[in-house]
Amino acid sequence: MGGSSTLRIGILQADSVNEEFRPLHGDYPDMFESLFNAAANGESLEFSTYVAADARYPDPRACDAYVITGSRESVYDDLPWIPPLVDFVGRALAAERKIIGICFGHQLIAHFFGGRTEAASGWAVGVHNSQVIGDAPWLSPKLAEFGLLSSHKDQVTALPEGAIPIATNDFCTHAGFVWGDHVLTFQGHPEFQRPYSADLMQMRQDLLGTETFEQGMASLENDTHENQVARWILNFCKS
Repeated sequence: MGGSSTLRIGILQADSVNEEFRPLHGDYPDMFESLFNAAANGESLEFSTYVAADARYPDPRACDAYVITGSRESVYDDLPWIPPLVDFVGRALAAERKIIGICFGHQLIAHFFGGRTEAASGWAVGVHNSQVIGDAPWLSPKLAEFGLLSSHKDQVTALPEGAIPIATNDFCTHAGFVWGDHVLTFQGHPEFQRPYSADLMQMRQDLLGTETFEQGMASLENDTHENQVARWILNFCKS
């Protein structure tokens, strides 16, 4: 943590919540700040946000850890802000900063650092349960499986060389991985809350189709473990 007792977290914002939803749900940086503050055990956390579309990044040493958020875009799309984001992530890794990839961030790290992300057979929405693979000191509290809200139509199909899978499920083989001592990713969204997930599914109902929509909405009754996953992330950032 750079010799500081405060964990400095940079949020690399790859998208924004639809404007009509923000009064109820906030934007993605708000969600992550709430998530980590709720999971902190008295730790001091400091947040900074860097909007990927602006492509204005700090010295990588400005933060101890960086979280790459989700996005409605695909990592393989030809978008002008993706290469600068990838470049910054590479420089942050060279500076031995911790990198946390969530959904799009999980896919981006895989796709541009030796693995691959492709379109899946359909959408994953609502609560998805993943099994924990392996063990690590930062995986505390211990869980054999965990539920997270999901919203993705792409998935990682190959991991970077040397990456170790840490989570899997029936829909998404690579639901999370670690890469060395500095990268931790999850396909699911620990920052999401059920009302936001429901609004997203309602907005995309025609796109999802009746069966996927109804299954996703029904799954909102299932347990989720965002607080435990957030604790894992904080533990990893401090390790």
